[in-house]
Amino acid sequence: MTMSLSIAAAEPADAPTKQLIIDGKRVDAQAGRTFETRNPATGELLANVAEGDAADIEIAVAAARRAFEGPWSRFTPFQRQECLLKFADLVDKHFEELTRTDVLDMGAPITFARARKTRALGMIRFYAGMCTTIHGETLPNSFPGEVFSYTLKEPIGVVGAITPWNAPLTSTIWKLGPVLATGCTMVLKPAEDAPLTALRLGELLLEAGVPAGVVNVVPGFGHTAGAALAAHMDVDKIAFTGSDVTGRKIIEASKSNIKRVTLELGGKSPDVIFADCDMEAAVAGAGMGVFANTGQICCAGTRLLIERPIYEEFVARVSTYAKSLKVGDGMDPATQIGPVVNAKQLDRVTDYIGIGLGEGAVAAAGGARLTEGKLKDGFFVEPTVLSGVHNDMRVAQEEIFGPVASAIPFDTIEEAARISNATPFGLGGGVWTQNVGTAHRMAKAIRSGTVWVNTYGGLDPVVPFGGYKASGYGRESGLHHVDEYLQTKSVVLKLG
Repeated sequence: MTMSLSIAAAEPADAPTKQLIIDGKRVDAQAGRTFETRNPATGELLANVAEGDAADIEIAVAAARRAFEGPWSRFTPFQRQECLLKFADLVDKHFEELTRTDVLDMGAPITFARARKTRALGMIRFYAGMCTTIHGETLPNSFPGEVFSYTLKEPIGVVGAITPWNAPLTSTIWKLGPVLATGCTMVLKPAEDAPLTALRLGELLLEAGVPAGVVNVVPGFGHTAGAALAAHMDVDKIAFTGSDVTGRKIIEASKSNIKRVTLELGGKSPDVIFADCDMEAAVAGAGMGVFANTGQICCAGTRLLIERPIYEEFVARVSTYAKSLKVGDGMDPATQIGPVVNAKQLDRVTDYIGIGLGEGAVAAAGGARLTEGKLKDGFFVEPTVLSGVHNDMRVAQEEIFGPVASAIPFDTIEEAARISNATPFGLGGGVWTQNVGTAHRMAKAIRSGTVWVNTYGGLDPVVPFGGYKASGYGRESGLHHVDEYLQTKSVVLKLG
């Protein structure tokens, strides 16, 4: 089944209408409503998207349950693996289309989106490999007589997945992979700000031979479709990536049937720069640790903790670096920083910059919206470096989700560790030093799910990713991720 979006040249008058994907079919929302999705760089209407709500979630969950108990349950591990490998080949074949859809729908620079090809395909093929490795164990026991004990690993059931808008392609694959590897089924609610890539992936899954109902895609809004999915009594697990505020609501909703929950939430990650660092590498690495994807990355290293002897020099150099970055339409290959995703996010980012300046910070670089020339119709913010920041300021404590770095000085390794952990979040962290002892001490001291040393932000399919504290619980990627979608059943068999 092939249903190309064909949106690249769409004008408002001929923008397509995209339907839900439920039980292998394209369908309108039960209420007949649609919502617009627009290019954040130009304001161009890309598509009208069917707006799913609780009624559509009900139908989709029923389809997922039928598939779980029906044809999908009879697929062998090898057959599930074949589906995933075919899906990987289709994603490879259509990667440029998927990349352009990501760029048009949420604004990422096309060079940045293209660079995720290895990650996208690597994740699918990693999960394909996992299909044939799931197994239980035989266990010794001390019961009298001859008793045989063993465990089975079984799919948890119907999964409700809610994905963010900041990386539609890889975020969707991250949710799909373990579902298909373990034999679960899914109802996917993509972010309303960028739903088109998820819909296209749903089409490619059907083309890859995944049975109808195994993956259902229901775009809609969080307070309707998302809330209904989180509370649904026949959903066995929720996998959510998004804000900590919404994460707390999902935990509350999960109490309805004690469903399992994994959460990858926000971050306010420290990137700690020591005086003995490779200055050139640290400036570029820490700079893009903040500014990549216009700062719209949950683990972005937005708090630059800089050892005091190099504080002024590093702030000056990272500010020069920020000013050198080309801001523009993501479809321009020369663009390094695209727009933020929508007007609401633009207001959020610029409001936080104003809050920081009001708290006494200084804009060493940036600090304003860009509206000149071709940028006038988009949601563009200058890459911003705020100096003179103290860790108790709001800009150092609250997630901005935009291209804003807060530069904070420190004097000792103990102070660096204390400031690093003085936040509700714990998703990522970075360390720049040429002293291996300092690297290990800081990696151990920072309370976050991932710590990068002399690099920042790289993610590999085999390496688990997730948070401490308000950044959530559960892990994505690696063996830990697959385990999140499995139940362990114990069997005790008396032999005569």
